[in-house]
Amino acid sequence: MKVTIITVVYNGAKTIRDSIESVLNQTYSNIEYIVIDGNSKDNTAEIVRSYGSRITRFVSEPDKGLYDAMNKGLRLATGDVIGFINSDDFYKHNQVVEKVVRLFETTDCDAVYGDEIYVDPDNTEKIDRYWKVGEYREGAFLWGWMPPHLTCFIKRSVYEQYGNYTLKLKSSSDYELLLRFIHKHRIKLSYLPEVLVAMRSGGISNAGLKNRWRANREDREAWRLNGLRPYFFTVLLKPLRKLDQLLPKL
Repeated sequence: MKVTIITVVYNGAKTIRDSIESVLNQTYSNIEYIVIDGNSKDNTAEIVRSYGSRITRFVSEPDKGLYDAMNKGLRLATGDVIGFINSDDFYKHNQVVEKVVRLFETTDCDAVYGDEIYVDPDNTEKIDRYWKVGEYREGAFLWGWMPPHLTCFIKRSVYEQYGNYTLKLKSSSDYELLLRFIHKHRIKLSYLPEVLVAMRSGGISNAGLKNRWRANREDREAWRLNGLRPYFFTVLLKPLRKLDQLLPKL
């Protein structure tokens, strides 16, 4: 089974080495690694190019934002399964892909997901939040559930059948895509109950009340785009679920 991993980056020189090396150090060998750079103004491109042919494909050009860059990566991907790891984030250990592939091979699933931790941007050994997501139950999206986006490894055939990231949303396109795949089209999931990804704290959907308000509005729009009707409290429960992540559970 061939796995494509995609990293999207813009001005990520300070952190992208961690992301790249967490991919290149994976024990699973059949990995296609694609890096999409939005024409960074720092030395991101120089860092990426220093890894030479160990990175399968590198594209550096202007884009229309994060999700446009992700779609570029998807169009280049040739793997059976696709995962994303952004330039601020990294895989927690070197057997992540190996364990994910094993689960694909032993279960009849379309996607695998796991847990995620948020770490201090400067001291990645310090855990700020622990997202223990648990097994999916049908209808869970109505109660504010979603899996951590970057822990999701999804078959390329699912993207081909149900589409890529919408550019109609600025911060909730990942939520919309998972809502579409899992809740609307009911793809089959397998849960790997361990931490797969470490994410540096912060992000456009979580920083400040203004951005949180915009994210809530976009979450509601994600349901409308799919012709779905949430409960009146659905998009309110989604951020409230994060309160349970504040105490590390390692």
